[in-house]
Amino acid sequence: MVQEPILVLAATGGQGGAVTDALLVRGVRIRALVRDPNRGAARQLADRGVEVVAGSLSDSESLAAAMKGVAGVFAFTTPFESGVEAEVEQGRAILAAAARERVPHLVFSSVAGADQDSGVPHFESKARIEAELAAGDVPYTILGPTYFFDNALGGTERIHDGVLDLPLPPDRPLQQLARPDLGAFAAEVLLTPAPYVGRRIELASDAPTPAQMAAALGEALGRQVRHEYVPLAAIGNADMHAMWTFLNGPGYRVDIPALHDAHPEIRWTGFADWARSTWAARG
Repeated sequence: MVQEPILVLAATGGQGGAVTDALLVRGVRIRALVRDPNRGAARQLADRGVEVVAGSLSDSESLAAAMKGVAGVFAFTTPFESGVEAEVEQGRAILAAAARERVPHLVFSSVAGADQDSGVPHFESKARIEAELAAGDVPYTILGPTYFFDNALGGTERIHDGVLDLPLPPDRPLQQLARPDLGAFAAEVLLTPAPYVGRRIELASDAPTPAQMAAALGEALGRQVRHEYVPLAAIGNADMHAMWTFLNGPGYRVDIPALHDAHPEIRWTGFADWARSTWAARG
């Protein structure tokens, strides 16, 4: 068992929270970097035995302080607050701190498709970080999550009204990931790094079509839910327009059966199971 703590960046967010949960289940010492240790989510982590430290993804000094003496780091960057250039700077700050503190293993959560010249701004920013990580001296593993099941929660009101809006044809599979599956996989990589160092692994739990997603949500809610196609032209945000154009084109390329066969230790949540557990209480 790892004796030194594992540092989780953005530990109160969706991805960092999932990794923290998975590590706590395995009895691992965790250090969590958060913006404000006094916020409720950070205090809840402290109540669960997590060592909470203040810092910012863009502040190399606070990152280096948090990385002192750790066994590994789960790293995450985001373009959705200040843009893709700010995300690249976050990545550089993380890599500089990791190199300075000689972190033994850094697990970077990127995105599936970042290596496909996708033209999606927030994929390309992560690709730039991946390239700098691979060119450096810090031992690393890159994880590439696909579309998260939880993204459906952004349309809760419409789904309760019986409509799942997605800019995909009804029969087009969309590779997706459950956050707990990401957390479990990242925990495995952090705790047994040797087989994973230097690798880039894309992750997907399931690949339902929009029609199948709507049916599963309807079953979970006990009412009919239908898929409604959103034309790409209706997506005003340039980044999201580029992403859905990519997903309508080449899309993600995870070999899901091979991934699941290689990692039977992960429970791999199906979309219908996620829908039942997540939405049944919302009916």
